[in-house]
Amino acid sequence: MFGLLRNRFLKMNSGHFRSHVWDPKLLCLQIVAMQSQFYFMFGMWTYLMDIIGRFDASMDQLFTQTDLDLLEDSGRVQVIAFLLNSLTSAVALWYIVQRAKLCLDFAVTAHFFHFLGCWIFNRHIPQTLPWWILNVIGCALMTVCGEFLCMRTEMKAIPLAMAGAKVDL
Repeated sequence: MFGLLRNRFLKMNSGHFRSHVWDPKLLCLQIVAMQSQFYFMFGMWTYLMDIIGRFDASMDQLFTQTDLDLLEDSGRVQVIAFLLNSLTSAVALWYIVQRAKLCLDFAVTAHFFHFLGCWIFNRHIPQTLPWWILNVIGCALMTVCGEFLCMRTEMKAIPLAMAGAKVDL
């Protein structure tokens, strides 16, 4: 799926520096890819942290707000897993979205769908302050790191002329 998105993006932008063509199909595929990797990596980080901390792994850890107590080892491990997920999601933004300008949109979208998932799973809106703080910090971390990675790629020097050679742009 990621290769398809990358090839489509490269094909869409071939011959142009930046193409601003509205492509809802690409946008939907990017959202699905980001959300899929968000939960896959969140599950992997949580599982890895459960193995390290010798805790019982369960699906509840991804969606409940009660496991975020920083006074307990299990809560700290869950917070670390969420923040590591934000970092890996930033790398996914760089690979899937490839635009610093769109990183905030995709990060907020991923966390909004996570909010909806938590709401549906718990049958009520998350009410604990640590859950909200962690999600805001995670979204900010994902956005800033994703923008940093995308900007580094966008700001690479574009070769305009080589010594005596013609460059085809």
